Amino acid sequence: MRIWLNGTLQDDEAVVSPLDHGLTTGDGVFETIKIVDGRPFAVTRHLQRLVRSAVGLGLPEPDVAQVEQGIATVVKADPDIAFGRLRITYTGGVSPLSSDRGTSGPTIVVASDPIKRPGPVSAIVTVPWVRNERSAVAGLKTTSYAENVRALAYAKERGASEAIFANTVGNLAEGTGANIFCVYDGELVTPTLESGALAGVTRALVLEWYGATERDVPLAQLFDADEIFLTSTTRDVQAIHRVDDRELPAPGPITAEVAQVFAERSAKDPNP
Repeated sequence: MRIWLNGTLQDDEAVVSPLDHGLTTGDGVFETIKIVDGRPFAVTRHLQRLVRSAVGLGLPEPDVAQVEQGIATVVKADPDIAFGRLRITYTGGVSPLSSDRGTSGPTIVVASDPIKRPGPVSAIVTVPWVRNERSAVAGLKTTSYAENVRALAYAKERGASEAIFANTVGNLAEGTGANIFCVYDGELVTPTLESGALAGVTRALVLEWYGATERDVPLAQLFDADEIFLTSTTRDVQAIHRVDDRELPAPGPITAEVAQVFAERSAKDPNP
């Protein structure tokens, strides 16, 4: 693994201070970018969201040119990744052992590693916890991920690859790391961003390249869907064959069509 840390290329023994606010309080934001055949996908969109998340969290605005330098350095150092992820982490830096931020400046880490390509079909489960759509960090991709770690473990214990949250008013929101789409009588639907869902890059591309209705979906309606699929940076468009104990045909015709459109369009333009 090659790691770019605050301007220097290092190996997997790179060290971040134990007083870094990202470690002690989860005070940071991040992006995960897909790598295909040594090339990162949709870098511009991910960096735009990194900036939005950092500003939303009250961190200094990241130096995009510096982050781009880190990305280029890591990709050049490990150019043979057939399929993988590149992670950008941006934290509050060295700070007191409290919620107060320090003055040393942010920490920036860029790292990459090869991963197994997700399968075209998977299963999901709903969880007994909710997304708080009124949270101070709603819609921000922060490093405060313990809630997602707990929910994903719950899902994997039940033979699923993703956990699905409702929000505080009982509407469908998102997964731990994926957006969700449902088909009802031929209509493709996805929850609004006001549900507390993250503005996923793949979600946005599906809306632009294929189209869907954004509206509130009561969680109970998840079990009435004709088709369900997830979108995320590494999943792309992944059909769902089971939600809790309910089996669905997967991929359904609309899911297959969306997946084909996404594959064709993303292959033509690596930075849409």
